[in-house]
Formats: sequence, C-alpha cells, structure tokens
Amino acid sequence: MVSNFVHLHLHTQYSILDGMNQIEPLITMAKQFQMPAIAMTDHGNLFGAIEFYQQAKRAGIKPIIGCEVYLAPKSRFDKEGSSTHEDDYTEGGGGGANPYYHLILLAADALGYKNLMKLVSIANTEGFYYKPRIDKEILQKYSAGLIGLSGCLRGEIPYLLNLGYEKEAEAAAGTYQEIFGKERFYIEIQNNGLEIQRTVNRKLIPLARKNRIPIVATNDCHYLHKEDTRAHDIMLCIQTGKTVNATSRMRFDTDQLYFKSSEEMAASFAEIPEAVTNTLRIADQIDLNLTFGELHLPHYEPPKGLTREMYLKQLAEEGLSRRLKENVARPPREVSFSQQVYEDRLSSELAVIRKVGYAGYFLIVWDIINHAKSAGIPVGPGRGSSAGSLVAYALGITNLDPIPYGLLFERFLNSERVSPPDIDIDISMDHRDELLAYVTRKFGSDHVCQIITFGTMAAKAAIRDVGRVLEMPYGEVDKIAKLIPNTLNITLDQAIAQESKLRQIAEDPARAELLTLAKQMEGLARHASTHAAGVVISAKPLTEYLPLYRGKDGEIITQYAMSDVEKVGLVKFDFLGLRTLTVIDHACRMIVEKNPTFNLSEIPLDDPATYQYLGAGGTIGIFQLESSGMRDLIMRMEPTQFEDIIALLALYRPGPLGSGMTDDFIKGKKGKSKIHYELPQLEPILKETYGVILYQEQVMKIANVLACFSLGEADLLRRAMGKKKTEEMAAQKNLFITRAIANAIPEKKAEKIFDLMEYFGGYGFNKSHSAAYALITFQTAYLKCHFPNQFMAALLTSEKGNSDKIVRYITECRRMGILILPPDVNESERDFTVVDKGIRFGLAAIKNVGAAAVDAMIATRAEMGPFKSVLHFCQKVSLRKVNKRVIEGLIKSGAFDFAKERRVTLLENVEQVMEAGEKSQKSMRSNQPSLFGEAPAVSGNSGLVEPLAESTTLIPEEIDEISKMEKESLGFYITAHPLARYEALMKELNAIPTEALENLEEGERTVCVCGIVREEKVVQTKKGDKMAYLHLEDLTGSVEVIVFPDLYRVAAPIIKEGKPLLINGTLDKTEHGIKFKATTLRLLDGTGASSAGIPNQTVSSLWITLHSDATPSMMNNLKELLSGFPGEVPVYLKVEAPGRSVVIDIKKTVKANSLLIAKIEMLIGSGKVVQESR
Repeated sequence: MVSNFVHLHLHTQYSILDGMNQIEPLITMAKQFQMPAIAMTDHGNLFGAIEFYQQAKRAGIKPIIGCEVYLAPKSRFDKEGSSTHEDDYTEGGGGGANPYYHLILLAADALGYKNLMKLVSIANTEGFYYKPRIDKEILQKYSAGLIGLSGCLRGEIPYLLNLGYEKEAEAAAGTYQEIFGKERFYIEIQNNGLEIQRTVNRKLIPLARKNRIPIVATNDCHYLHKEDTRAHDIMLCIQTGKTVNATSRMRFDTDQLYFKSSEEMAASFAEIPEAVTNTLRIADQIDLNLTFGELHLPHYEPPKGLTREMYLKQLAEEGLSRRLKENVARPPREVSFSQQVYEDRLSSELAVIRKVGYAGYFLIVWDIINHAKSAGIPVGPGRGSSAGSLVAYALGITNLDPIPYGLLFERFLNSERVSPPDIDIDISMDHRDELLAYVTRKFGSDHVCQIITFGTMAAKAAIRDVGRVLEMPYGEVDKIAKLIPNTLNITLDQAIAQESKLRQIAEDPARAELLTLAKQMEGLARHASTHAAGVVISAKPLTEYLPLYRGKDGEIITQYAMSDVEKVGLVKFDFLGLRTLTVIDHACRMIVEKNPTFNLSEIPLDDPATYQYLGAGGTIGIFQLESSGMRDLIMRMEPTQFEDIIALLALYRPGPLGSGMTDDFIKGKKGKSKIHYELPQLEPILKETYGVILYQEQVMKIANVLACFSLGEADLLRRAMGKKKTEEMAAQKNLFITRAIANAIPEKKAEKIFDLMEYFGGYGFNKSHSAAYALITFQTAYLKCHFPNQFMAALLTSEKGNSDKIVRYITECRRMGILILPPDVNESERDFTVVDKGIRFGLAAIKNVGAAAVDAMIATRAEMGPFKSVLHFCQKVSLRKVNKRVIEGLIKSGAFDFAKERRVTLLENVEQVMEAGEKSQKSMRSNQPSLFGEAPAVSGNSGLVEPLAESTTLIPEEIDEISKMEKESLGFYITAHPLARYEALMKELNAIPTEALENLEEGERTVCVCGIVREEKVVQTKKGDKMAYLHLEDLTGSVEVIVFPDLYRVAAPIIKEGKPLLINGTLDKTEHGIKFKATTLRLLDGTGASSAGIPNQTVSSLWITLHSDATPSMMNNLKELLSGFPGEVPVYLKVEAPGRSVVIDIKKTVKANSLLIAKIEMLIGSGKVVQESR
C-alpha cells in the first residue's frame, strides 16, 4: 500500500555534522515505507542534490530538491545578532537576538530549481553572517517555481509566536503568501516531544486556519532510526568540539527526529489529519525533471572567417611544423619516425576531436597555456593521459613527444567512449592565482570558479573522534585505531572481520559502544573544502547549472563535487600548483646569468652523469624521488635510460611493490633472470619493461596486436580491467579469446595471456602520465647533477617557510660540499642566491623581516652602496619600514656578522644605535652637519658608532649561543647544527633519521632516534598525571615524540628545550603523521649520558634484567658488548624465572654511557637496564 505521507523536511549528511542521513540507506528506507516521494532540505546548501535526485529516481521515488535556508530578519547585508547553533530543539529555547530565521524551500519545477540555486548561491556569496542568508527582497525576486514551508521553531512565524508576537507572526504569514502565492505556502507543524513545540503548535494551527493557509506535518529528520539518537548526539559533540559530558553544549532534547513511517506520522497528527495528507498534495505539485549527459562546453571565439575546427587544425599543423624543427634533445632510438608518421597521427587525432566536438575545449586550454607562457608562468610538460596526444604536443599544451615513447591518444580521447575531455595543467605554485585571474577575466567572473570537495570520516578517524567525545583515554583509543589495517577505504566492518582483537573489543561491553558509534559516523561528511586543482568554466552564468558556495578563504566554489559537476554537463579544468616548476624556473634563471646559452629543453636525456648520480642515491630534492623508499628502489635499479625513469615512477606504488613486479623488472634489467614472452608478438610491446606488463597502454597494445581490437576498443577493455566488474570482464574475455583465435592464437595461450593482462592490468599505470612526470624528474636530476648550487638555492627558496625541509636541504648541501652562508645585509638578496663561496641565505627567510623591509634594504644598498656597520645601516635605511624587530632578526641570523661584533653585544645596543641612526637621518633631512659625535654612549666596540678599523678581530662566541639565535630568527641552523657533533655517536647507536621513519613498519619493534628538543608541551591526563609531547629535530627533519606519564615522571628533569636526547621507542603512524612513543629517554652527549631520572649524578652500578630463557647467543653477544666498554662501574645480572629471580655479579666493570646502554637495549629490549647512582 502506497504511503499517505512523505517527508518534506529532512537533513542528509550534507547538513555537515548536523544531519546523519546517508542518501543510499535513506532512499532504501523511503522505498521500504512505500513513500512515493521524498525531499532533502539541508541547511543552507544543495551539496547532495544530484546524488539524492539520481538515487531517488533509480528507486522509483519522486525526488524533491529543497533547502532549509537562512532568512535575515531585515537585509541580507545586515550584520546584527548572534548565533550559537543550527536548530533550537532545547526546552526553553527560541529567544534572544536572532541574525536569521529558518525557512523551507522546495523546487516545484525546473524554474524553481534554477531559482533555488540562485538563492542558495546569493546566500553564500552576499548574505553570509554566521550562516549563508537570503532576505525577503531576494526571495521575492526568485520565488517563482518554489514552495515555501514556515519551518521549525527557528522559522520566523513560530519564533515570533513563541515570543508572544501574534500580530507580527500573522503579518509575516501574509508576506509569505504574497511571495509564494496562496497555493504554494504552508504552515509547518511538528510533533517532536518538546513542550515548547506543543505550545507553538497551539498557536500555529489557529493562525493557519484564520488566514486559510494549508497546514503540513513534518518531522525535521536528522537521522534514520530512533536508535540513532545517541549517535547523533555524539556527532553534535564532534561538530562543536565538546565531549559528551560537557555541561554547556549544543544538544537536542528529543529522540523524535528520525525517519518516521506514515503510520507513526498519522498517529502523531491524529487530531489534524490533513497536515499529513497535505504532504502528498505538495508532492503532487512537484514536476522537476533534470537531464544529465548534455555537455555545456564554454564558448571559444575563433578568428573571423574560421570555425573552431578550422582554427584548431591551423594551429596544430603550424605547431607540429615548429616542433619538428626544434633543437630538442631526444634519447637515441632504435627506430626513427618519419614526418609522415607525425602528419598521419595528427590528422587522425584531429578527426576524432572533430567527431566528438571538442575543438573548442582544446582551443581554450591552448589559450590558457599560451597566456601562461607569454606571462612567464612556468608550465609543466603534461600530466595524465593528455600527454599521449600529438595535437596537445603540437599546440604546446604538453611538452613531451608522445610518438617515440609509444603513448596512445586513445588512452586520452576515445571516439568509442565519448566522455568529457580532461587535460590537466601543472603550473608554478606561485602563479596559480595569477592564472586563475586571467581565466576569470577571459570568460567572466560569473562563468568561472573552483570546485568543492568533501572530507569524510574514515574508519580510524571515526574511532578517534568518537573516543575523544566519549572521554576515553587517548592511549586506549589510539591502540584501537591502530588495529585497523592500513588498507585504502577499509570499513570498520571489514577491519573487524580481519582483526581478532577488534572482534574482542566489539564483544566487550565496556568498549563495544566505541565501535558501534564509530560505525554510525563512518562515511559521513566532516567538512567541505576547495579542490586543489579543479576549476569549472561555463558557457552561461554558473548559477544556470549549479549553486555556488564560499570557501574558507573567501573564494567562490561550486556546491557540487567534481563528479556531480560533470553530471550536470560542465567541464572541469585542472590547474594544479606544482612547487617543482617554480624550483626549475628559478634555477634556470640563475644558470642563464652565468651561462646565457643554456636551454633546459635541449638537455640530453641520455646524459650518463645524471643516471650515475641517481643510481648513487642522490635523490634529495629530486621530483618524485625524495622518499627514502624511492631512493632505495632507484639504487637497486641503477637507471641508465629515460625509459627507466618512466618505469620507476610507475613501479613505486603499493600494487607493483607488493606483487613482485618491481623485483621482476630489476632482475630483467640486470640480466639476472631470463625474460619470457608468451608469444613472439609480445616482445616489441613488453621489451622496454623486461617482460612485465607495467603500463595500461601495454594492455591496450596487446589487445590490438593479438585480438585485433581497435585502440578504442582496447581502451574499453583497459577500463573494464580497472573497474573489475565480473560481468563486464567475462564479456571482454570472451571477445578477446574469440578474436585472438580468429587471429591464429591458440585458445589456451589466449586465455593465459588474458589472465596475465587481467592480473597485471589491475596494477597497470598510465604511461602518458608517468612519462610526462619522468621528464620533470630527469630535469631536476640533471640540474642538481650539473648545476648543484643553483638547484639547491632554488630548492631552499621554494621551501623557505618549511623548517623541516630547510633542515633537510641544508644537510644535503653540506653532504654535497656546498657552503651555506648566513644572511648578510650587504650580499643577500630576497631569496637564496649562488655566490662564489656557496649559497647565501635570502633576507626573506628571516623571521619578522617582511617584504617591505627587504625591498627597503635592497633599494638603499643599491643606491648608497654597502653598509659599513650597524649604525651606518640605521643611518641609511627607512627605520619606519626596518623597525626594531627587523633589526633584531637580522642580528640574530648573522646578517651583521661582517661588523665583527658579537651578536649579543649588538642586541644589547639596538635601541641606542637606532636612536643614533634616526638623529643622523633627521640632520641629513634638515641639511645640518652630522651629529655622529653626539650619538648616545653605547657599550662594546666603537664599531657600533663608526666604521671598524681593519685590525678589529671577531670576538669568539659559543657555538650554542649562535645556534640558538639562528634557530630563533630563521627556524633552523646555519653555522652548525647542535646535533652535528654527535653524528659519529648516532651512527654507532644505529639511530634512525627522522626522514626514514616513514618507511618503517609501525609496531612493537624498538628503534632509536636522536634529536634536539625544539618544543615541549606538557599536559595532564584525566588522572592528573603529567605527560609530554616533544617536537624533536634531527639533521634530516623532525618528529613528534610522546612521553607517557611513567617515563615523564623520571625524565622531566632532563627534557629541556635545545637539549640533545637519545630516545628508544616505537613507531605510531596516524592520519596526522608519524608519532614516536618513547620507552626510554636520556641525554645524548659525547662520552656518556644521564639516564632519565638521574641527571648529573655518578652511576654506581649497572643492573641488567634477563629472562631465564635467554639464548647462549644473546649471552655471548652481551658479554662481547660489555667488554667493548671497559670502565669502573660494576655490572649485575638479574635473571628472572617463573616465581623467582637471581642476582649475579658477573665480575665486570664498564663505562656506563649512553652508547653502551642504547646498544644493550637494542640487544635485549627497552627498559631492561637500570643505573643506580650514589
């Protein structure tokens, strides 16, 4: 029996962290209740409209697209009142200053849908104040095709009635009737169990009847089942950052906001049955049919007298002619390609582009790239499958010739599978906004915006969020989250099925609720943000196709995610900011200053020195090769040709690494295993990858050669393998084998080859993308190998705001023998620069030194020459732009070291020197004689007041004092890293560099790290115990170290900022990065160490605890280890056996330093060594 009720006020998960209804189960429930229609009315947005519409349609249910909008009491431009949360489902709520009301809008038809999109867009772009708001003026303008409901307790009419303003409420109702029309405005009533709602209903119903306004019943659904009330409350806590036991927090004082059946709703409104049946009346008024699949390409105007197809052909042919004449180095090839091959390929690609109607798209991309290049904006050589297009190469959209590398156009654009074109554009990170500004000017601000993306709660995040809200101990929640396997998109149900410890937790009454609630949170939207690359350009104003939203930085973005943007027929363009392009451009500019003929496009791609450099592991700073795992792989591979780099980028992924493909490739390359081809026809296809099916293009070529598939058909096969749909794969396999047999391939051989294609095809990578990125990889490697100073200077400049990266790159410079010089007000430019001695720090890298100060210093120096002293500096520069904080930063960083004064002395006299400089500047402005002699007295060398004599020598400073100042002013060290003196000791300890931690498996295995404490954050546990989070920095980066209460209790005295520590512990990988959980902690020094808890005391004895089952090998190793540290501290063994322990004096004395203790713990385990002191 068809239901006599439909829900018209309902929040999906896109009322972010307020609504819990995921669309698929919601539609399933509506179908189960036999409801003929269903509405979605999320708060202030239409995020989920397309997903909701399509799923409802597939289920045979009429979708009603709506929105619970926020309505400003007066003008949407007013900024008055205050707000705390979305709804007011608390007893006694509804009073106080109100910056907005709630109002339900439903799109009755296509015009209503367009008007709803416009209203929601205006609310976000013009009316945002706490929430995105419209006003009655704009509502009136775009009311056609809309149905209005008066809303919940926060609606204007119930809000006024609750305050006792009956006349004002009645006037508001009359206004809404005028706006919507009498047939399209309804008084909304609810029965949610709240007394305040019953009170308001008793006023709403008479008002409606008096004014002949139809009444409609809703339930403001926020969750699916009544049992979800607890989970919804937890979600509200996540939204507000509160815990469940917080006394003052947002909460709903009802458990009735679930998806009720028609029977439940009829029972709730038994006294006013027409309120229920009116929901069907509204559903009958809805006649909205959206169309999908129609492409709305932005318009490109070609030159007069030419069609877009003609203009594209002209540009492509001219571009190809130019390309073939370019002096671009290409690796040597066994087969050369004639001009005819290029012309034929170009012609066939143009024919496909013409057939599918994408000429305008190519012209738009060409225009954007052309502008970027003419404006000096670095553009990448290509990304994704578009690198396989010769037309794109001829137009200059990509910069890698696809023909020599066997890249396929059909992988990019297939006339047998027409889908929106997708050319991704990499541009310099620093110029992305500049290029977006050009696109906006070119096509119009109402035709261009970026694309939204939604972050959802994954399994581990849900566990952590819920655990925090439930006030469970961090350590316990962390351990449970760690039990979830690191598998992409794994669900909690899947994790519980795989992990027995999770099953035990699920069965433990004390902890089961955590998993139950986390499963209810899983997959819900947690936040909206701006997609890193996606941009949409439309033919008509964007609000004709979709609603708009304002991002957190004020940028205008779509309300529909990328997949929905494409469904409504808009084409997205990817403009991805790539930092490496900035590095390359900056390096090349510096190179050309000394080598004017240098041209990056002409570097030889078969340069032996570059491959040798990579094979030796010189990958720090190299695009895509920086990780230690990649460095290990490239050293194993020892690349010798450009194709090896292409393969390397395709191989370093979980699939190939886990399947053995990588090992097979390396063995084949080095001749350590025989390369086997199932058929001779496969050799030309698989030779470059030593018999391994590595690329998707190889799958396509095999289907083309063996089974006579067209490349378009082969692309369909490739896509089917990627989707892994059983029925589709069965059909493709049957087709492949049938055609292969017809091509004289034995059936069993055809089956075997298809199975191999299917297996390896699942790991196959897009060769076009890999090849394009390999070119960037090679370019960075070539620059680092042949122009190391320029490359590293550019690299340091690009990361000047990232202390961890700077530390790593300075360490790499020192390894390369490049001297890093501190900032100098006479020699430094804005950025890092190459000088005769090495690389000079840039002034912009100094903290508190802004762009205006840098410009002022450089301009003054250019006009007046070098500064002779700090005083001379203060006499010349504008002290309004170069203030005290700037000068202090310059001093601390070493920018005045040429003055031969201790930095401490300079800092002590900053104010006096600035005062003297200001007096001098005033006298110069008034044309009076210099008042140098009247400068205030200052301490220290007279160089503060006048230029130094030639005989002045540098006063020695403690290295730690200099290091501390450099760290404070720059965020890192230049003169010397405090940890550098311990490098040999750290090597002895087998300390793991922090940069390598990412490649270790997390777990119980103890490892050792050494570093300087940069920051200590002490917190209290719920039990009142203190624990600490340390920011530990070594020569390669940094890591967060967690010191739990038991260890912190004894270690606190030796944890000091700037102190070097040796820490043993275990690795913990989270969504927020790597954490290192300390098990032991001691000071690191050159000879010995103070153990946690007994600093600065003499060690009287060393106690080592062993279990009775310790092996003879372990005992021999321990004996040998102790013998290597002769000294005066006696060693005792405490041997533990079941029920008893025995102490043994082993008659051995040692030197009890950090190296010995660390080595013992690495041998027998953490916490097994105790030092007693006297």
